Amino acid sequence: KLTQTSNLKLKSPRLANVNRLLANANANILFLVIQSDESYILHQFMKSHRCYDLVPTSSKLVVFDTSLQVKKAFFALVSNGVRAAPLWDSKKQCFVGMLTITDFINILHRYYKSPLVQIYELEEHKIETWREVYLQDSFKPLVSISPNASLYDAVSSLLKNKIHRLPVIDPLTGNTLYILTHKRILKFLKLFMPKPKFLRETLEELNIGTFQNIAVVRADTPLYTALGIFVEQRVSALPVVDDKGRVVDIYSKFDVINLAAEKTYNNLDITVTKALQHRSQYFEGVLTCNRHETLEAIINRLVEAEVHRLVVVDEQDVVKGIVSLSDILQALVLTDREEG
Repeated sequence: KLTQTSNLKLKSPRLANVNRLLANANANILFLVIQSDESYILHQFMKSHRCYDLVPTSSKLVVFDTSLQVKKAFFALVSNGVRAAPLWDSKKQCFVGMLTITDFINILHRYYKSPLVQIYELEEHKIETWREVYLQDSFKPLVSISPNASLYDAVSSLLKNKIHRLPVIDPLTGNTLYILTHKRILKFLKLFMPKPKFLRETLEELNIGTFQNIAVVRADTPLYTALGIFVEQRVSALPVVDDKGRVVDIYSKFDVINLAAEKTYNNLDITVTKALQHRSQYFEGVLTCNRHETLEAIINRLVEAEVHRLVVVDEQDVVKGIVSLSDILQALVLTDREEG
């Protein structure tokens, strides 16, 4: 049961929100003049805006009933062009979790045996069976937020719970209004936040990003091995490198959904390169940066390209690290520069 695919049109109180945004923007300019503590200014900005301010006037929301077959749910994700969906439990009459590409990867990695053996757990199980029987050790309750909560609380929840999607649920109706993401928040901050001086400092100076134990794969790495790295190291993307460590491509969790789109998930013995041939023709390529670029330049590139990460390379394109949306939000909102 695909219980809901709707276009949400939230027109009121839009005009009031625009006026309030402008008023807050002017207030933040005044803050910049009279305050020297940039982190305090950022905090006040984040705390003065609500999650509702980021909900678009019209957006697609797909909701799955937990009685839906797992396979059909992933096909529905693909056909609707979304990466995750809230789960509705008809028996409990409430939202109980999220179904994401990570679930798809976990099922494939846990139950794949060979190209000759059908993955029964994917073909036959319902979502509720997967959650209740197979996720007992790692079952997590739904993490959500009210539209009236501050953006600061939203970012804190995303980072502290190590999640990438935060359903905005109306406390009065129990309806999910929107799925808040790192990408949406960073775009909002780029447009409206005060511009602190540390935006002009480099990644190296600010120590932003991951630069040790970077998980990579080669062109001939089996796809099943890559899925194992996603599961065990909890990373969201794997740079594909040549024999000199130079980045030549990238395989992300989102690319895995192509296996559902083309129904090729029963053969995970193929190489990563072979799997990437099924990727969308609109792939933007591997986006890179270096440690000597400013935080502002990095934010601009991430937002404009609408990607989740940049691969940090040296002058020879050798992989040195990864800087993600989570790293950026952590630096902007929850660093030691903040108020005590």
